[in-house]
Amino acid sequence: MALTYQACLQATNVILASGSVPTIVGEAGIGKSALVADLARQRHAKLFTTVVSLVEKGDLVIPVPPLTSDSFVQTEKYGSLADVQFGYSHTLVAMIRYAEAHPDQEIIWFLDEFNRGTQAVQSELMNLVLQRQINTLTLPEQVHLILAENPDATMAGFEQSHYGVTPGDAAIADRTTRLVLAADTKTWLSWATQPVAGEPRIVPLVTDYLAENPADLHVVATANATADDDLQPTPRAWERVSQALRELENQQLFNQTAVVTAIMQGNLGMTVGTAFAGYVQEKRPGLTVDQAFQDATAPTTFKALAPAQQQQILRLCLADQADWPLTTGSNAQRFSELLAGCPADGQFAIAQDMADTPNLFEQLAAATATTPGVAQLYQQLTAIGRRGSQIEV
Repeated sequence: MALTYQACLQATNVILASGSVPTIVGEAGIGKSALVADLARQRHAKLFTTVVSLVEKGDLVIPVPPLTSDSFVQTEKYGSLADVQFGYSHTLVAMIRYAEAHPDQEIIWFLDEFNRGTQAVQSELMNLVLQRQINTLTLPEQVHLILAENPDATMAGFEQSHYGVTPGDAAIADRTTRLVLAADTKTWLSWATQPVAGEPRIVPLVTDYLAENPADLHVVATANATADDDLQPTPRAWERVSQALRELENQQLFNQTAVVTAIMQGNLGMTVGTAFAGYVQEKRPGLTVDQAFQDATAPTTFKALAPAQQQQILRLCLADQADWPLTTGSNAQRFSELLAGCPADGQFAIAQDMADTPNLFEQLAAATATTPGVAQLYQQLTAIGRRGSQIEV
């Protein structure tokens, strides 16, 4: 049975409290590492992480020459170990030293991507997981192990999985408790909208889209995936997208449609990436309202956009009359300049939207006598209306 993020967090707590070792199974990028980090924070535990897929055979049991007396670490209570700086024994030494310095604090050792390590590496870790011992070294009682694995086709419910994994030894499966973590859009959105340093963790463009399309948080790839859908969205991919959107904002590149689309597809795959890029262009079509009214280069940028983007920008300007009223001369003049950059059918569509906005034309008409910029816009709209009527006839 697959668990939501919160349920998996609770279950992992129970397994640790019972003295057992949990193995969290889930698709890549689904949030296994984040869950363990949250668990460590909740339990006020010190977290150490080893990515098993990056480990080489012999990192624990075969010292790498040349070694000196300084290369061996002798602990007071837990035995000795060769401190090979670039092997994961270095992490183990750091963990043992931390345990000796903080005997009353819980420690979590997270063995990530466990079944993506080679069979030889997994075998070396067997004594640590099963017997809590390697060579003469014994793990302190305060150290809790948590494993994480990607699914493999031998696991029930994951028959279509395509990860390059090495199925774990039966002894590991028998001595650990498997928890399957599923994508949970509701929980993820709750986490994503929480403020950090005054702004949400994930930009609203992403969370608004996923609130409307919850199934797109995580799409599971299958062995039958085509070249067009070799990438699929994951919670981790959406975090990268959020960071990219912030940088696109910083560099004012939302008007570069090809760039935006390529970044979205490169993180989310062709299907979801293309759909989300279209959503971004609709909601954030190249210029913010503030930029449209204030930036000197806005008219030039506006003319280079697609007609649908131009209309969306003008509609956003119309929706923000509280901050940018068109009865102000400078605002009306800039709006008129942007409107002139649209194709004829786009101009007529915006004029119709303005006609449907309650009291807007009346307010513009009343301001024409005293505000030249408003008079210019009003005359422009009148001319657009005449041309549209002639076309309709």
